Amino acid sequence: IRELAEAQGVGESETSSLIDSLLRGHLPPGMEALAPVLLNSFETPLEFLPEGALIFIDEPAAIEQQLERYMEEARSNFLVANEAGRPACPPEELLLSPIRLLDVLRERKGIQLQSLDVLDAEASLEQIIFESKGHDDLHSSLQRARKSEFPLAPLLETLQRYREEGWRVTITASTLSGVERLHDLLEEYGLHLSRAIKPRPIRQWSAPGLIEIRQARLSSGFDLPSLGLAIFTEEEIFGPRQHRRTSKRLREGEIISGLAQLSKGDAVVHNLHGIGLYQGLIALQFGEATGDFLQLEYLGGDRFFLPVQLLSRVQRYVGGDGTGPRIDKLGGVTWNKAKRSVKRSVRHMAEELLALHAAREIASGYAFSGRDRHLEEFEGTFAFEETPDQLAAIDDVLGDLSKDKPMDRLVCGDVGYGKTEVALRAACRVVMDGKQVAVLVPTTVLSQQHEETFRKRFADLPVNIEHLSRFCTAKQARETLERLAEGKVDIIIGTHRLLQKNVVFRDLGLLIIDEEQRFGVGHKEKIKHKRKTVDVLTLTATPIPRTLQQAFTEIRDLSLINTAPADRLAIRTQVCKPSDSLIREAILREVRRGGQVYYIHNRVRTISTVAEKLRELVPEVKLVVVHGQMRERELEEHMLGFLHGEADVLLATTIVENGLDLPRANSILIDRADHLGLAQLYQLRGRVGRSTQRAYAYLFIPGEEALSDTARKRMEAIQDLSDIGSGFRLANMDLEIRGAGDLLGSEQSGKMAAVGYDTYMEMLGETIEAMRGKVVEEQVDPEIRLPISARLDETFVPDVNQRLVLYKRLASAPNDAEIQRIRDEILDCYGPMPQEALDLLEVIRIKLRARKLGIASVSVERDHIVLKAAKNSSIDPQRLLNLMGQPKTGVRVAPDQKILTRIPKGGPRALLDAVFDLMHTLGYED
Repeated sequence: IRELAEAQGVGESETSSLIDSLLRGHLPPGMEALAPVLLNSFETPLEFLPEGALIFIDEPAAIEQQLERYMEEARSNFLVANEAGRPACPPEELLLSPIRLLDVLRERKGIQLQSLDVLDAEASLEQIIFESKGHDDLHSSLQRARKSEFPLAPLLETLQRYREEGWRVTITASTLSGVERLHDLLEEYGLHLSRAIKPRPIRQWSAPGLIEIRQARLSSGFDLPSLGLAIFTEEEIFGPRQHRRTSKRLREGEIISGLAQLSKGDAVVHNLHGIGLYQGLIALQFGEATGDFLQLEYLGGDRFFLPVQLLSRVQRYVGGDGTGPRIDKLGGVTWNKAKRSVKRSVRHMAEELLALHAAREIASGYAFSGRDRHLEEFEGTFAFEETPDQLAAIDDVLGDLSKDKPMDRLVCGDVGYGKTEVALRAACRVVMDGKQVAVLVPTTVLSQQHEETFRKRFADLPVNIEHLSRFCTAKQARETLERLAEGKVDIIIGTHRLLQKNVVFRDLGLLIIDEEQRFGVGHKEKIKHKRKTVDVLTLTATPIPRTLQQAFTEIRDLSLINTAPADRLAIRTQVCKPSDSLIREAILREVRRGGQVYYIHNRVRTISTVAEKLRELVPEVKLVVVHGQMRERELEEHMLGFLHGEADVLLATTIVENGLDLPRANSILIDRADHLGLAQLYQLRGRVGRSTQRAYAYLFIPGEEALSDTARKRMEAIQDLSDIGSGFRLANMDLEIRGAGDLLGSEQSGKMAAVGYDTYMEMLGETIEAMRGKVVEEQVDPEIRLPISARLDETFVPDVNQRLVLYKRLASAPNDAEIQRIRDEILDCYGPMPQEALDLLEVIRIKLRARKLGIASVSVERDHIVLKAAKNSSIDPQRLLNLMGQPKTGVRVAPDQKILTRIPKGGPRALLDAVFDLMHTLGYED
């Protein structure tokens, strides 16, 4: 730029000013003439490529359309910025036109890729046609053989034929764990295979007559005869990979995710030593081996180092009132004293929860029909593809309805994840069996939305749907209630008015509750009464801790919908100070791409002033106002107008917090976001981003210095929770910020603070099990002390919190299958595992076997492997006597319940094998 400016006769100071201006994105006044010179000097970004660079153009026509859209968006953004008074360069001064860019690409003699063989007589292009062939015949043969005794016979025959003909054969799997599974499986059939991980040119894949298994993401297999190469994919051999539902309970998942957020100085709870402070994950050397340890600090500066294999003993502390905990003294008596006190106090809560559960178990319900042709036809009208979790939730609900016990199921899923469809299918099943359905919602606006949704889905069925809310006149409400009592209304949708005494059902079969936490105490008492006799389905995105508590203790059945709908994008969230230019730009950007905007102002007294200001700022858009104090008809008209696209901006209070489903509304601006709760902010933000479009949320605050500590934590949390599917993390964060005591009752608040929420819940669960008559045996948590480096090195898993999560999951793994799942995840996320990581998995497997046998510790003393049996060991004494009578086994028993055998020669691998052999000798069975 300096050379160009000097050639144009521009002085040094002006040149510096010019460069500074260009860095800010605009040309200073009087220098506009320099823009074409700059543009022509760097005519194409391709000048920065090496001279021999080969350029591929994939589908030129599609690229040209995409470039045109990008250019149009750039022009639109420039207009918005220009109108807002912000400095910006016109796109034409910064960007090449799409046509010019494609011309330059073609001039570089690139390669154009086209799926269609289109003859262009004017184009001077050399045409190369790659002949390829799919594997349709193999796919059909495998499908037919899937239920036979030899399901892979067609594949083996095909592979053998290709090898005999000298083809190079590659089988691909999308993940490293898939490569290993395929290799192990096919080797059992006598095939000799090689594994390939590192990328190589396709000409170097495999070798003539050989079969290679490679990690690569391909949608389908094919033959390339010109290269003598055949490629098969994992999916075409075994079919599409099914979503795997693990048996991990929600409680375990929440405890593990808590460690992912752990920072130095945070309080943690050790089940034996009490509340201490986490001071990091450190590597310590013992002999020639290295291990990772959790460093905990207790009262008086005492430090405790916990091996990661015992991480199941530790969980993050969450208090009863949101305040910090009292740190225990290591080896002191305060922790055991606190636990004894809590154990006495949880009994009353356990009795209350069990009484509710028992009443439901004793009551006889109605067993609805299973899936039939009518329900399948109704399911077929769903316009979207169900996610695996959604299908699982639907199966759970239909399964509950088919039993003769009243259902009480909680369906938890993030905003827009398809909970309503689960409710619709349950309602269809109930109505088809001749019973009535009541849908209870917290707001009139949501009742209106649900009524439209239900009417649309049941349009082809003879189902009478009505709604009851303050939108209804007295006459309409009276007529609806009469028809409901007569059984002429199949589905009634309404607010808390449905719980009034004058609402009589002829034959109520199902109560659907949307966002139960939004109802008051009195309403919940009435709901609780209905739960004893009627099937109840509760939908929620951000469950309050009391609701979670009942799910954790298995008092209520739970279905989780964690899978996001296809193509759903995370909402971009920005906490910022409000400014007129920012508000105008955000609104116009959304409206110009064909969308709608929510503007939330939660003060009815000043909402009209805000409306006037917005009309002045963006006079070109149509704005409507809604709030809870408007007349019913006016509120209904404005809401329906916005729902049907008659307005661009909806200025509203938090009345729109629940349930509105508008795919076109993809920007939300929230005024004084610091005055709203975390769950409220999350629900409001969930009103946007319900389509494939990127959505934006602007949270306006007066300034960070004006925020309280709690408000600052909420702002940090809502920004952290930008990923789709963060509702459960939000519930936990809300619990931490607000505290659990007030949600569980003042009586329990102090008790919970003494031990932490997780320990409290654990003790409550144990008390409930004991009151049910189940004997809860104290499970051994073995300590493995072997001179082997068994760890996840920081060079392999760099993020310390991810290492903590993996250690916690491994330490809590209930069986070998779960260890294998975690191993597959590590392989797929981080690549081939180093020996230290593989040895860690072996140590965890030893721990599982030791737990099953009742062995408290596995260690090495001098030249012996030493197993110390726990008091409640399950080792058969007679087996031990028999082993001692056979000198060749090398097993002997020493005092203090120790079992010893000599360490074999051969290093760590031989040591691990010897421990496994000893476990099997003592009676462990796989």
